[in-house]
Order: sequence, then C-alpha cells, then structure tokens
Amino acid sequence: MNATTKSTFSRAAIERNPAWAQLLGLCPLLAVSNSLVNATGLALASGFVMLGSALTISALRAWIPQVVRLPCFVLVIATFTTLSVMLLEAYAFDLYLRVALFVQIIVSNCMILGRVEAFASRQPPLPAALDALGTAAGFALALLALGGVREALGQGSLFAGMEHLFGPTAAGWRIDLGGGRPLLIALLPPGAFIIAGLLLGLGNALRNRWAANSNSLKAETE
Repeated sequence: MNATTKSTFSRAAIERNPAWAQLLGLCPLLAVSNSLVNATGLALASGFVMLGSALTISALRAWIPQVVRLPCFVLVIATFTTLSVMLLEAYAFDLYLRVALFVQIIVSNCMILGRVEAFASRQPPLPAALDALGTAAGFALALLALGGVREALGQGSLFAGMEHLFGPTAAGWRIDLGGGRPLLIALLPPGAFIIAGLLLGLGNALRNRWAANSNSLKAETE
C-alpha cells in the first residue's frame, strides 16, 4: 500500500469522518447504537452499500448522462440497500427485526450519496473503493464506539447478542462487566445524545491531533 493509497483511505476515515467531522448519518447512529451487535449490523450493511455503490458508479461514470446522474446514483444505492436487506433477512433475521427501518433508509443516507457524487463519480474504481472503505470504516468506528459505551453503561456487558449476527458460536463472546447497577439512561435517547456528544468531542480531538502529526511529518520531509 503506497502513500497515496494510505492517504485516500485515512483521509476518508479520519480527516473526513462522516460522523465526527461531517455530522452525517446521525439518525441511524443514535437510534441503532444501543448495543454493539446492532451497531455492527448497521456498520456492515452501510459499508456493503457504500463500497458496492462506489465501485459501480465509478465503473459506469462514463456512461451516466450528466443530467440524470443523481437519479442514477440513487438507483444504484437503492439496489445495494435492497441486497443488504435481503442478506440480513436471510442470515440474521432476528437482528434485522431490530434494525430494519434504519437499514432500509440507507438509500437516503447523505454520507453515501455525498461521497459517490463528490468522489466515486469522478475517479477510477481503485481510488473510489479506497475512499468508500475509508468512509465506511470511519462510520463504523463511530457506530461501534457509541454502541460499545452505551451497552457497557446501560447493560453492563459487551458483545451481547452477537449470535444473532455471527451464529451460535458467537454466543460465548459476551463479556459481563459487572461493577454495579447499569446506567439505564445510556440506552435511552437522552443518553444517546449525551454520550454521542462526548465521543464527538473526543473524536474531534483525536482527528485534530492526527492532522497536526500529518502536517509535521510533511514539514519534516520538505
């Protein structure tokens, strides 16, 4: 992986993190992330749609007329959203019942439509795929961080219910943290906003530090 490849991925995941930097996709981020398994399911579905849409639109960009590009982009995203819904229904139905609404509205997620319009529709497939993977990884990082904190505080556990996504063997992944009475507000909407705000501040601090380190490395090499 060369420097350009790393830069495309890391900028999409960290510098332009869709949740922490651009504040996109906050509705499903807050609604679904009351546990790690729900957050993981939505992260995988969003990543699948993001990568598939970016590759398809990049490959077909020369054949998509300029005047109908947005309807074409939405059609491609809707296709991969439908595929993700069908996969969850087939292989993780119990989890699908929990997150169904927010998987179905991935098609309207500004994070995906914005990136395919701004980047994938103007770049070859490889850079488009790297940008899509970076964007998906950044969104997954925000989802998993919020889901992990809320589950730990609200249920006193981690990885509970993972068997709904990864099969019976994942039942043993559950970690009981103990340590007293669960903080139930963490599972409710007010707790989601409070914890998300705190994690947003932490994410921005880490992002700014990463940017400062990158700038100092550039200055040293020049």
